[in-house]
Amino acid sequence: MNVIIVDDELAGRRTLRELCEAEGDLKVIGEYGDGAAALEAIRAMQPQLLFLDIQMDPLNGIDLARALDPGKLPSLVFVTAYDAYALEAFEVCAIDYLLKPFDQERFRKTLERVRPRHATTGAGDRHALLAGLLARLEREARDMPSERPRLLAEFNGHLHVLDASRVEMIEADRNYVAIRVGPDTFHARSTLNQAEQALRAQPMLRISRSCLVNVNYVREVNRTLRGDFILVLAGGATVTSSEGFRVKVKDYLSSLRIAPA
Repeated sequence: MNVIIVDDELAGRRTLRELCEAEGDLKVIGEYGDGAAALEAIRAMQPQLLFLDIQMDPLNGIDLARALDPGKLPSLVFVTAYDAYALEAFEVCAIDYLLKPFDQERFRKTLERVRPRHATTGAGDRHALLAGLLARLEREARDMPSERPRLLAEFNGHLHVLDASRVEMIEADRNYVAIRVGPDTFHARSTLNQAEQALRAQPMLRISRSCLVNVNYVREVNRTLRGDFILVLAGGATVTSSEGFRVKVKDYLSSLRIAPA
């Protein structure tokens, strides 16, 4: 099968390419880091199998899938780092997915489902499956209480579903983010911008290029000699704002002051 890989992270594309190259019947004919360029290539090259990252800006994987020609739809495998996209919906609608981070064993299990399904279904069948998935995702998004989104993250070798309202802080850590919940630190494959979007219902304050703090958990504020802010969180973590975000943090703290009568 001819394969196109779409992932805005170079490491993600490399992992998928290497796993595909280890399979005798897969040939990678293109890999793309943004949805718009990928959409043009898919329309022109018509791959048989598409690995499609969900969390991309500005055109995400779900919107890219919507834009594909229903009459020429390839087999789809969505790649995601979050359960916010209702992974159960993928199972119910028979659309394959890979949850980051994944290994060769998980990749091959996905292929064991993709190969026979591709051989026995046409583009119309695949479009019907995709339409069912999109309808279910939209329905679950409407039904899901907006004040209690969930995140999927790893801790001590196990995946955990986290209540977003309990997240105290998130820090960038190369291709991952470190998520602080009380005294524990979880990890998820994501960028800080993607994590910020997933936590948009929470009062997250960016205090540096690499750190977001949930202001509901700030318990103490101090200053460095340079004037940066030291924030002590409920779970015991201590973080310091950077010079570039000093004014933003100061403005937020000033808004909390009680005005004199």
